[in-house]
Amino acid sequence: MSETIPPEFWQGVELFNTGQFYACHDTLEALWMESTEPDKSFYQGILQISVALYHLGNGNLKGAIILLGEGTKRLSSYPSIYCQVDVDELLEQSVALLKALQQNQLEQIDSSSFEADTLPLPRVVRVEE
Repeated sequence: MSETIPPEFWQGVELFNTGQFYACHDTLEALWMESTEPDKSFYQGILQISVALYHLGNGNLKGAIILLGEGTKRLSSYPSIYCQVDVDELLEQSVALLKALQQNQLEQIDSSSFEADTLPLPRVVRVEE
């Protein structure tokens, strides 16, 4: 992890946590493209979860499931706390949402009647070190 966490990262986290998922994507994508590993994949994982939530809000259940799966898989290799983020908490919430979406898809629920706003959405929790 880099010594200093860029302010753009925290801007992206704020956008994520306030449900501005497309704006979060734009903010983190610029950071992701300029960074190096291991930060690069970390940013990408959060970015993918953000885009998944954007898809979910637009009724694109399949896109949400795919990107939640990719984002959680990418973040699963990080320690419990990384870049002052509670990775375990984000993963737990994201996996729970993914399982709920997969279950609804298996039950053949029409995505137009799917109540995305009734599911708890993941949040990025900052941990002070």
